Amino acid sequence: MSRISAAARTAVREQFPRLSKDVKSFPVREAEDPWTVAEVEALASTLLDDRARLRGELAGADQELSELLRDSGEGSGDDQADSGSSALEREHELTLVNNMRDLLTQTEHALERIADGTYATCEATGLPIGKARLQAFPRATLSVEAKAREERR
Repeated sequence: MSRISAAARTAVREQFPRLSKDVKSFPVREAEDPWTVAEVEALASTLLDDRARLRGELAGADQELSELLRDSGEGSGDDQADSGSSALEREHELTLVNNMRDLLTQTEHALERIADGTYATCEATGLPIGKARLQAFPRATLSVEAKAREERR
């Protein structure tokens, strides 16, 4: 697990004042060591950085999408290829914006789960998600088993 800067640690501790107490209740799978404050601080710092970055990128992408949509009525003299290309560009930008919004929502949900002490608990089963899974994907809300069951449906 990577170490975080003193400034990042301070930001995490301000955002999550009960973290050192809550981390003791975060579940782990069999054969896993209990969560440490440093491990959760590193994940929380990553999530806080991601949230700030995503908010900034989303603002820029929303602006770009607005411009594309505003300009879509112009160019009535464009040929079909130009119109199709413009439509494809708008669709691509809309997909990116929607994906960014989803990622931001997942990030904020993970931060809420850290704040309320439910982080690392599978939302479907109530069992531990697993440290390795959360360290690889800190936004995870389901254990590997629950996610596999969900994807089979």
